Amino acid sequence: MVEKTVTLENVSLLEFLGPDNQNIRQLAAAFPGSRIVSRGNEIKIQGQTEVIARINAILSSLIEHYHQYGQITEKTVNQYLSVTSEEAEGRVLAASPDVILFGAKGGVIKAKTANQQKLVDTVMKHDLTFTLGPAGTGKTYISEALAVRALKNKEVKKIIISRPVVEAGESLGFLPGDMKEKVDPYMRPIYDALEDMIPPEKLKFYQENKIIEIAPLAYMRGRTLNNAFVLLDEAQNTTPSQIKMFLTRMGPTARVMVNGDRSQIDLPTRQKSGLMQALDILKDVPGIGFVEMTVEDVVRHRLVKEIVLAYDKFDVAEQRREAQNKNYQNRDRRDDRRPVELPESDLPVNHEQAL
Repeated sequence: MVEKTVTLENVSLLEFLGPDNQNIRQLAAAFPGSRIVSRGNEIKIQGQTEVIARINAILSSLIEHYHQYGQITEKTVNQYLSVTSEEAEGRVLAASPDVILFGAKGGVIKAKTANQQKLVDTVMKHDLTFTLGPAGTGKTYISEALAVRALKNKEVKKIIISRPVVEAGESLGFLPGDMKEKVDPYMRPIYDALEDMIPPEKLKFYQENKIIEIAPLAYMRGRTLNNAFVLLDEAQNTTPSQIKMFLTRMGPTARVMVNGDRSQIDLPTRQKSGLMQALDILKDVPGIGFVEMTVEDVVRHRLVKEIVLAYDKFDVAEQRREAQNKNYQNRDRRDDRRPVELPESDLPVNHEQAL
């Protein structure tokens, strides 16, 4: 019997070992006569030399898998146990080439539509990506999954997620509490997605240590966002000066995503959307990625797609009515400007000729 110690570095023990060390127990059960013990961040292996080499190869692959996908499940351990020792040696077994991340409960997070996959590919190739699309197309969820993966892969040191706090028909003043308590409901969708991807204790640690920041857009002014994955969500509700301020915060090692929905602008009627203006200004700038989602990418309840289509149809009809009304008004104004032809009896009298 010989012994080998494997040290786990930059690994969440709960995520790697599983509840009650179930992943290590599963590995030990596959090699009768060996002994695997977890103490702190160390795993001690006892057994015959060839068995230790096999277990060590599997552990190395599991560690690489964890750093790539952020989660080890019972299925993952079984996958590595099922391959030969030659295959396991120094090999990372990817669950699927399109997997973005393993969620907090072991579920797989991956692109579900062609445009979602296009978004993943575009973000990997560009430091700045704009994504447009209707509600329910996964813009925010996919973006946050990419951010968490980049953090776990040590591609960035922090995640910064921001939204403009714009009132959608209700005043912030009606909410109870201080400013943070008033703003948090606007950020709730962001928290919900992160809780799907990161265990609660780890998420709390990240937030307390400013590794993950969630803040209103106004808080970005004056900062240089470097070595970070930065997401601006609901960007259709930015003003031109706000989105310019945000984009110019981008540091040399930052990766930035800007998401928006042109059909849900909550700005005052005559206020121009900064996102719409930015798309016009930056459309020909090299190095920027653009992805357009459609109603076919909606991944929520089947009725969401029908709702989006119904509203799109209504909006087109409204635009036609407004255009017709404008044409009628212009024609009426032109008619008002025409000279009035008076009958001869109403013409002014030339007194000199009369005399």
